[in-house]
Parts: sequence; structure tokens; C-alpha cells
Amino acid sequence: MKFQSYTLNNFKNIPQINKLSPGQIEAIEVVGNVLPFKTNNYVVNELIDWDNLDTDPIFKLTFPQKGMLSQEHYDLMKIVLDQTNYTDTIKNVANIIRNELNPHPAGQIEHNIPVLNGEILSGMQHKYRETLLFFPSQGQTCHAYCTFCFRWPQFVGMDQLKFAGKESSHLKDYVLRNKQITDILFTGGDPMIMKAKVFASYIEPLLEAKPENLQTIRIGTKALGYWPYKFVTDHDANEYLNLFERVVLSGINLSIMAHFSHPKELETSVVKTAIKRLRSVGVQIRTQSPVLKHINDTPEIWAEMWRKQVNLNCIPYYMFIPRDTGAQDYFAVTLENAWQIFRGAYQKVSGVCRTVRGPSMSCTPGKVQVLGVSEIKGEKVFVLRMLQGRNPDWVARPFFAEYNKDAIWMDELKPAFGEQKFFFEDELELIFDEHVTDDEIENFE
Repeated sequence: MKFQSYTLNNFKNIPQINKLSPGQIEAIEVVGNVLPFKTNNYVVNELIDWDNLDTDPIFKLTFPQKGMLSQEHYDLMKIVLDQTNYTDTIKNVANIIRNELNPHPAGQIEHNIPVLNGEILSGMQHKYRETLLFFPSQGQTCHAYCTFCFRWPQFVGMDQLKFAGKESSHLKDYVLRNKQITDILFTGGDPMIMKAKVFASYIEPLLEAKPENLQTIRIGTKALGYWPYKFVTDHDANEYLNLFERVVLSGINLSIMAHFSHPKELETSVVKTAIKRLRSVGVQIRTQSPVLKHINDTPEIWAEMWRKQVNLNCIPYYMFIPRDTGAQDYFAVTLENAWQIFRGAYQKVSGVCRTVRGPSMSCTPGKVQVLGVSEIKGEKVFVLRMLQGRNPDWVARPFFAEYNKDAIWMDELKPAFGEQKFFFEDELELIFDEHVTDDEIENFE
């Protein structure tokens, strides 16, 4: 199949466009001028049920919906579109709205950017000791955009909020210099939007340098969900598989961190073929998704998804909680409900599916897992722990927050039992103080 993308400029060319109501078309045009919109012919023709759009999860996952903006923001954008075709005016109003949607949560801009030889490496993030995130400059788009995506600012022209790494040599040198790094996560956008030759230009310097500390290369991608032809019939599909096999044969573990948000994405013959081809050259496939209202907010959906993944030799890895950005209010479930969904799904599957962790919030101090709601000495509390932390010593230490039935994110939680701060907060302030050395942080008590 030849790839055909659809965006705000040409979505009315979709063959099934007559299935959309005038209100749905208006919502695409209004919301699509604020949040990014892109889909493709595979998603349109093979994943969406056009006769049941009101309940179809993939339609809501890839097409803008009216509820993704507040009524105030929606009305403002609609008025502007009704009154002018002037691009700069539309863009200026869109940016005003975007800046009110928390475009870069969890301190991504301020706190995660590494430095090498005095040079700021704006195409990387180094939040956790062992894992380096790399944003290849030519991987800053996707085959289709998820409407929940927390990296949406990268796709709407807000250049000051865009991550991109231009120098593969910086990646190699930074990994060689920082021996604590064991994992590189290629992310974006979607690195698998790149041609194989381009992606190889980032990988081959690492293979040649053979950093002893580098154990795993991860690739965060939605390609299996949105364009599995990438690994089957695209002109460079075999070239990609050969490159992946070279990585594996070099002794480096290669893991595709595959984003599957609904069982529908696992049902087509081409995705099954793509998974088999990747597995045949030694690639591991780990799966993850946020828990999303309107998309997958029942235990039954998650249990079905985990079972299908395991049956296809994929490893369930994470259930995330949607980050506090963009259309969060449309997709958010409460922390308690997310835990109940996770717990209910976990009860329905066998042990081979229980590799999954969650529900987890990727927030400023680290990845915080909601272990559950409990009662301790007569007080109802959230039981939490960090699956990953800015200081590794924080990991796997249980802590407690006051019960809040409406909370959907970490910043809405307060410490339980009358405590003024969570256990990590004082040290977090030190970490954010650029004058504090690594040794001082490690010795903090």
C-alpha cells in the first residue's frame, strides 16, 4: 500500500468524508487549527468503523473532537475562523490557546537538557540516570497524530518548544562520556517516519564506537499501530530489518516500544506480519499506552489488548496516565478510576500478561505509580511509589497522599498524615539548583 496522509488541508478528500456530520467537520476544522491533526489511508480504511463514528475509538484517537478544547477556547477559535482567512491572525490566536494548554509538562524544557563540553544538547533529554532520550531531527513527525499526544507542540509550529537533535556525533560522544547511561531511547515525533538510511546514520556511529556501557537501544514508535507497512512492504522495509539485525548481532538489545491504544490496532493481517518480521531478526517489542476516556477506559479492553499482545509475542510494559497537557480534560480519568481499570484488567489475565506496570504518571520527580487506595489508621489515602526517579534512591519507596476522588494528576495530591511535603521534594529542589554537584545530590540525606 502506498502511504497517503490526510491533514487539515486535505481531509475532505477522504473517501468516507460523507459519513461525517457538519458538526464533526466543524470540530475538525476548529480544533485542528489548535491541536495537530494528521491521519493516513491505513488508519482510515482498515482501523476506523465509519458506520459507528460516535463510538469508534480509533476515530477519536486520530480525528479532532469538539470536547478536546474548552468551550471558551473552541468558541474563540471558531469566531476567528469565521471572521478571517488571514493565516497570521489564526496562528496568533491558536498560539494564545496553546500556551494555556501546558505545552511542555514535567519540566522538559527547564530541567532535562544535557550539556557536553559546555554546549547545550537541545535534541536530548537526560532525566533518569541510565536512560538518554534522543530526538532525531528528521524524526519530528508521525504517520498519524494521536489526539492525546503530550508532544503535540512539536507538530504545530511552536519552534521554541521543539526538540530535535541534529548531530549524531553528539549522541555518540555523550554516551561515551557518561558511563552511567545503559539505554538510549529514540523518540520524537516518531523515529520510524525516517528512511532506513537516515536512521542508520544515527545508529552506525554507536555500533562503530561500541560503548561498553550501552546495553539497550529503544525505539518509541506508533508505526505498528498506524503504518505497519513500514516493516513489510515499504521500499526500505528489508533495509530496516537488516539494520535491526546488525544491532542485535552486535550484542545490543533492540526494543521497539510500541504504542497500542486499542485492540483494533492489533487485528489486521499486516500488523501481525510486521510483528513477526521484527521478531524474526531478534527485536523485542514492548507495548504501552495511556488509559484514555473514550478510547480504552474499561478493564475488559485492557485485558483483551494485553492478551492479544502476548499472543503476538509482544510484552505488555506500561499503562500510563495522560500527561497534564493539551486535551487532557477530554481524555482524563481520575487516578482512582485508572487504578480500578488496571486492577480489573490485571485480574482477568494470566501471569504472562502481568509484566505490565501502571497506572503511571510521568511527572516532574519521576514515574509515579498509583498502587491503590487504602485506609491507614482511619485515613483514606492513595498508596504511591516511583517506578523511576530523578534520584534512583527514590525508586520503589512507597509513599502516601491524601485521598482525592477528583484528582487526575500528581499536582492535585497532597501528602497524607499531616506531612507538609512528599519525601522527595526537598531533594528535588536541590537537583534543580544548577549550583549543586552530582556528588552533593547523591550524599543528600
